[in-house]
Amino acid sequence: MPVNFFRHRPLALPALALLIVVTGCSSADDSAAVTVPEPDGKATTLCRNLDKALPAKVDGLSRDDPEPRSALTAGWGSSPAIILRCGVVRPPKMTDPKVATGSDPDAVGGEVNGVGWLMEKRDDGSSRFTTSSRLAYVEVTVPSGRDTSGALVDLAAAIKNAVPEGIAN
Repeated sequence: MPVNFFRHRPLALPALALLIVVTGCSSADDSAAVTVPEPDGKATTLCRNLDKALPAKVDGLSRDDPEPRSALTAGWGSSPAIILRCGVVRPPKMTDPKVATGSDPDAVGGEVNGVGWLMEKRDDGSSRFTTSSRLAYVEVTVPSGRDTSGALVDLAAAIKNAVPEGIAN
């Protein structure tokens, strides 16, 4: 099955979000800090529905949402946490012919419990997964050393129920 070709709109990062990322701000309670996506209205609604459906535990870790708090982000565990961001832009690798043919060693497409994913290995050893063929892109970052399949299995039902299949804008 080829990697799906997607349509999308560019994401404009506000200056404040960029400042938070650049300066590495974190809260006093040691929660992870993430950039909150800025999807369109339809994707935002789907992401809010997903937030309500997410499990309390993922891969045995309790939910501990990152800062700043948002219905578009979620986390489980800490230092480093499994992080979910809903409403992200389509990753460039989703249209990369190397991924579609399986010749990219750092990215591959696959499916877990009925949810299609693009998996990308990151330089720090973590894995980033982004849903494919859903009306909103959901990104899950699993730290190095964690069971990636456990996290994706635990999240699949919520994603299937809250984010219908289709092509995201």
